Amino acid sequence: MRENKVPTTVYAESTPNPGVMKFVVNRAILYGDSQEFMNIDEAKNAPLAVKLFHFPFVKEVFIAKNFVSLTKYDMMEWDDIVMEIREFIREYLADGGVVVEESQTAEVQQEAQGTTEITEGVEPEQLGEVETRIVEILEEYVAPAVESDGGNIKFVSFEDGKVSVLLQGACSGCPSSTVTLKQGIESMLKQMLPTLVKEVIAING
Repeated sequence: MRENKVPTTVYAESTPNPGVMKFVVNRAILYGDSQEFMNIDEAKNAPLAVKLFHFPFVKEVFIAKNFVSLTKYDMMEWDDIVMEIREFIREYLADGGVVVEESQTAEVQQEAQGTTEITEGVEPEQLGEVETRIVEILEEYVAPAVESDGGNIKFVSFEDGKVSVLLQGACSGCPSSTVTLKQGIESMLKQMLPTLVKEVIAING
């Protein structure tokens, strides 16, 4: 019998994106910014993601504070693989498996101190007044809902009334993402920042 196991439970949760399943853990598994891996080469510093890519049906891996979202190839149905994946993640974490190498997260941990980074390639101090307000709105009103769907949204830029964002996890390539962007996020930003915001686009939409 193995000792020092960390009590871990994992449950699977469907997302608005039929190709993505969210595996929620009962504790934090990542501190600081979420991580998205489109292939095994990108995951070389994330041992959990590397292991998951060894499953032939795993296409993309998204890791956040307390969940993992997996995008699958159409070769398999979720009903056939969800139990296997759920148990694998639970065992891996219970055995103390490394999620992301500390060297990748230490700096982020110090800066973020438990908060979620919502800017992509932009330092907070580089943001102007309008950009800062946009980030605050995304952080307060949009991020929690997007995260509950197994994804993440990041502010990229604001120029000529156009807000560019990056969609990750279940939101990336999701059929309903465009609708959410236009009807939800865009409407909210237009209402809260009238005359300033004209359009919201996903750079990977």
